[in-house]
Formats: sequence, C-alpha cells, structure tokens
Amino acid sequence: MATEEPNNPPQPPSSIPQYAEMIMAAIEALNDKSGSNKSSISKYIESTYGDLPAAHSTLLAHHLNKMKQSGDLVMVKNNYMKPDPNAPPRRGRGRPPKPKVPLPPGTVLAPPRPRGRPPKPRDPFAPVPPPKKASSGSGKPRGRPPKKPKVGTSSAPAPATGAPRPRGRPPKVKPAVVPVGC
Repeated sequence: MATEEPNNPPQPPSSIPQYAEMIMAAIEALNDKSGSNKSSISKYIESTYGDLPAAHSTLLAHHLNKMKQSGDLVMVKNNYMKPDPNAPPRRGRGRPPKPKVPLPPGTVLAPPRPRGRPPKPRDPFAPVPPPKKASSGSGKPRGRPPKKPKVGTSSAPAPATGAPRPRGRPPKVKPAVVPVGC
C-alpha cells in the first residue's frame, strides 16, 4: 500500500519539462531581438508541449515573475529576454549603503551606546542627597483632589423672578432703525 504525503504537491507529468526550462526554450526559439512577450511565449509552449495543466496561464505568469525577480530574465517594455552577460548588475532602489572599512585584526569593539538620553552629570561638590525611603504611600492620594460642592453662601444672589437663563450665548442686541428723510 503506497502512502502519499499531503504536504508535497503532485509532480507534473514527466513528458513536459519544468516551466523555467520551457520558458527559456521558448525565448531561444523565438529569438526576437527586442524580447518575447508573455502571449508569444505561451503560444510557443502550447504548440510545442501538448498536454499542459489547466492552470497553464497562471503557472506561466508565476514562473515568469519568479525568473524576473531572480535575474534569470530581464523585462524590457513588456518583453522578456535573457540578461546580457556583459551588462552591469542592476542597482536596487534608494541610496546605496556606505562601504564598510575593514578593521585591522585584533581590534576589540566597544559595546554599543545605550538607548535614550544620557543621565545628567553629578556635581562632585554637592551634598549627598538623603536616601529615599521606600514607603507604600506618602499620606496624600495620587491625582487631582475631588471637587467639593459649594454649600450655603454664594457671592451673587440668584434672580428671584423669571425663567432660568437659557443655554448658550445670548443673542446680539440690534439698535433701533430710524427712518431717514422724515
């Protein structure tokens, strides 16, 4: 009884080679000076190798991107081509790092500086502060004390008649308009 491990994907049939080999063969066979686009590579692979998987276009796109990222292929104006062996390697984005100067052998590096702001220097002539006693409480509670309600006396007498004042800002008083030319 043969057991198959569930983590391993099923291997493609042995009649077709790996996608990377098929893509390289297609680019070599098409031999276009400006490179070959994805559809022409796909058509060549379909015509050469008959029994392709159902997800051929997805697999082709995946392998083309993978080969482009690894540097096996170069993409110029939506066309894939083999990289020129004499071309300088492409530089990544951003500023290149500074070159590190090699240290002579036997040099011991100092430990890195600690993070944060350094402590203030102590005055050698200042008196020694008394040690802080470790107490559970200083007698005062922490935070802002609660607001005490006003009782009895108030400096301004409350209006005895009328309704209480409405909320918000009172309306602006407009001066009386006098007719002109009477």
